[in-house]
Amino acid sequence: MAEIVGREDQVTTLEALLGDAAGGRGAALVLRGEAGIGKSALLERAVDAGRERGMRVLTVTGVQAEVHIAYAGLDLLLRPLRPVAMDTGSPYRMAVEVLDLLGEPDEAVLLAIEDAHWLDAASWETLTFLGRRVGSDRIAVLMAVRDGEDIDRRLAAAGLPELRLEPLCPDDAGRLLDRTAPGLPAPLRSRVLDEAAGNPLGVVELGAAVARSGSAALLPASVPLSTRVERTFGGLVADLPPLTRTLLLVAALNDGGNLGETLAAAALLTGADVPADAVQPAVTARLVTVDEHYDLRFRHPLLRSALRQQAAAGDRRRGHEALAEVLSGHPARRLWHRASASPGPDETLARELTAVAAEAAQRQAVAIAAATVARAVQLSQDPAARGRRQLMAGALAVEQGDEHTARRILEEIDVSALAPAEQARLALFREGHSSKAFSGAEQLLTFADLIDVVHHEDSIEHAVEAMSEVGVRAYYTATPADVTDRLVDVTLALRRAADDPRLTGVLLMVDPVGRGADGLERLRQLVHRTDLPPVWRSDIAFGAWALGAFEIAEALALSSAAEHRAQGRIGSLVQALSAGASAHAGLGDARSALRLATECVALAEEAGQMMWAVGGGLVVALAEALSGDIVAARHRADVGERMFTAARRLPMLALVQRARGVASLAEGHADDAFRQLMRVFDPADSAHLPHQRLHLLGHLAEAAVLGGFLDELRPVVADLEPVATRSQSPSLQVGLGYARAVLSGDYETALAQDLTGWPFDRARLQLTYGSALRRAFKLTESRPLLRVAADTFDSLGAAPWADRARAELRATGETRRKPMDALAELTPQEQQIARLTAEGLSNREIGARLFLSPRTISTHLYRIYPKVHVSSRTELARIITSSDVV
Repeated sequence: MAEIVGREDQVTTLEALLGDAAGGRGAALVLRGEAGIGKSALLERAVDAGRERGMRVLTVTGVQAEVHIAYAGLDLLLRPLRPVAMDTGSPYRMAVEVLDLLGEPDEAVLLAIEDAHWLDAASWETLTFLGRRVGSDRIAVLMAVRDGEDIDRRLAAAGLPELRLEPLCPDDAGRLLDRTAPGLPAPLRSRVLDEAAGNPLGVVELGAAVARSGSAALLPASVPLSTRVERTFGGLVADLPPLTRTLLLVAALNDGGNLGETLAAAALLTGADVPADAVQPAVTARLVTVDEHYDLRFRHPLLRSALRQQAAAGDRRRGHEALAEVLSGHPARRLWHRASASPGPDETLARELTAVAAEAAQRQAVAIAAATVARAVQLSQDPAARGRRQLMAGALAVEQGDEHTARRILEEIDVSALAPAEQARLALFREGHSSKAFSGAEQLLTFADLIDVVHHEDSIEHAVEAMSEVGVRAYYTATPADVTDRLVDVTLALRRAADDPRLTGVLLMVDPVGRGADGLERLRQLVHRTDLPPVWRSDIAFGAWALGAFEIAEALALSSAAEHRAQGRIGSLVQALSAGASAHAGLGDARSALRLATECVALAEEAGQMMWAVGGGLVVALAEALSGDIVAARHRADVGERMFTAARRLPMLALVQRARGVASLAEGHADDAFRQLMRVFDPADSAHLPHQRLHLLGHLAEAAVLGGFLDELRPVVADLEPVATRSQSPSLQVGLGYARAVLSGDYETALAQDLTGWPFDRARLQLTYGSALRRAFKLTESRPLLRVAADTFDSLGAAPWADRARAELRATGETRRKPMDALAELTPQEQQIARLTAEGLSNREIGARLFLSPRTISTHLYRIYPKVHVSSRTELARIITSSDVV
């Protein structure tokens, strides 16, 4: 292969990338720099090197004309393989399908993407997500992008390693020029080098132009180099026959590379047949290539750009019209070319695009819907319709987990063009997705009025969606009674108009005490409903969690998460995982909570949902505290405190105190645990959150009995007795049962409760009762209670509590060895893979659930087996089953 002047280090980096991929250590790399800096040459070098290594090489070039067509780039990239359905609802799900597809033959693969900055959003998200997940696959992903503000943002979100290309040093630039245009007079040579400023393409093309035409080929230095190179390309095209020039313009406008399409559209433009030979002058001039599949490819992206930029607007429009006619058998592509042919806003086209977007959203093809409605916004003539479409675009961006885009779209909407109901929706939307501080209880009253407007002047569906957002906000706000009553009234009015199941969850978030008894009955009916959409189940799960009906919350959240996984809707999956993890943590199941919350945080960070990541991190902290990882729990609590304080979301500090209090309990510092937890119960404290009292009384009572704070506990219990009666909160009733027992010493009555679904709380009662019996020298009576408690805590992963139970047993004269916990050696993700393997799922099925490739799952299992001392899936299943026995 020919030397690439001045890029020796970069070539070495690419060779290492390919070598690692061939050896099963896949990776992604982004080549970035200004136009003409040498990205294409390095990409071509990598493609040649990959083929020499025997890798399967798939290439695609991003095209500006395709930027609004969802999955256009990915479709072209994968076209040499078997057909892949491109109407999936999510780039994340599509990424898993592509990983699966690429892993079918056991050969190394190179994905080489030129001009990746012109990829449509869905293809970009798919490929960057894939690039973060190929670590155990024989796949290399190499993307070339041109510098720019937008690409800076996209790359920051992508989180892929980058290789920036800088201008050539003077010596290397001189060597390249002498190779391209030898013998230039010294003054011209010096001027070319000055003008090119180390840009390789500038050196080559300006040098060649000067060699042909002398100094007249050089434009003023004030003209940007990319423009000068584009004009140089334009000069090369100007020397071609007119028919070839027409053909190249159509090819530059075409969203596909098929030469047959381009020839047919060119024939419509010229009014006569255009033979395939018409492209030959451009091939001879090395401006384009035509491969064995009859696909036309431009030699350099700037050539395509030059053709588009230098063509008259009317010529571009007629080219798109011709392509639209040729593509009559491809409705989606045809519509896009019709839209591109439009000389300005076109409400008819905007309506057609909006209808296509709505249909795509209905079938869960969210990425396609988002791209389509974005183009509809651009073509909108009616300001009110434009605003409605922008609201739709914002909602779709949120569903995809793209909060940055959602906020940008919402800020661009002209409020004055909207009807009152739509203005209300916009205000709610902006507040719900603002990165700023919570607006407080007063603003909730304004929201209630706005939702009333939406209800009566817009649609019940939009009103319910808005109320669901407000419900979450209300839960984490210490709302006065009048605000709570107003929100309840608005929600009940909505329920009278349409008995939407989501409103049960809303009412429980807004007023878990006042609406708890009625809500619990409805939850018991809803949990068995299989017809509810997964987003609805997730919303209802949060209401169940707020009430403390953790078993119901878990069932709803996990069934919702399963469907979100299948659809690849990461934004919604994050919320379902958060609800499920919170429910497990509330039940004291440290293992399950840690597994779900860790995944929630990882996906939230992936999707840019930072507040969900912080909230999920505090569930991880609670699970870590329960499992005895005190240092990690406190670190996460500190991070959460800084985030919530900075955002002025002070009531959410209750979640910080929850983690700190349980961590102190686990560490044996009951006095500190009591002080930390009491902050949540104290109305004068910044961490006060009344609704969390329904969840935390059991922990507070344990801290009180261990630390000698029973007198301080009594008034808290007295205050919560009527709350339990009114709310019927399952978690509060269980907590009260324990608190009454430690205050009265009557543990038998507490243990007589039905605690079937509350293993941690039952074991805590047994531990506390057994300890009291041991101190009363009733050793025989204490031992059975302590044995069962130790076993239960072990099964839940609550190691500090299990250790305490064994310590109490030793004090009775009985030694009970700590069981070997094979799973403790595994990371949360490895535990998740191990459990799914034990359930009998194949590597492909596990990968689909976790957005990983089958090869990555295989690699994880290779690491898991020696950690747990097994050598087969059957043995692994046996260990998992035994570890789950309570």
